Amino acid sequence: MTVPAPRRTAAGPSPAGPDRRRHLARAAAAAAVLALLAATAAAAPAAPAEPAGCGVLVRGRLCLRGPVGTTGVYTAVYQRDVPVPGEITVRLGYQRKNAQITAFPGWFGSGRTRGGALRLSGRVEMLPDECIRGVMEHTATVFVTKWSCG
Repeated sequence: MTVPAPRRTAAGPSPAGPDRRRHLARAAAAAAVLALLAATAAAAPAAPAEPAGCGVLVRGRLCLRGPVGTTGVYTAVYQRDVPVPGEITVRLGYQRKNAQITAFPGWFGSGRTRGGALRLSGRVEMLPDECIRGVMEHTATVFVTKWSCG
């Protein structure tokens, strides 16, 4: 009976050598990073159905963004959802309130939508206890957003 000759393999590092350990360490580090990202995504709160400071209108959305409860630059944005022929002119602004008063609207100005959108900004002086909301006027009709409080 004859015994077959041993198989010869290509020269190189052994399967349990330093290259394999380095590869396993990289794979383990990558898996740890992915697990951390997945855990962070799972722990993050779900996005609200509607952004704070916005209001859904019949044919669009009106939003007011800014540093609520402090003086700063605020931006009112009107975006039409439904394609309607022609652009429209609207006036955009804000309204403030606290426990004692609800102030008359302050206006950033008027403008004509372009591509169904208009964005106007201005500096608003707010006290820490005040709330603010966006205001839009179109053809003698006034629309408002939700109140945002600091």
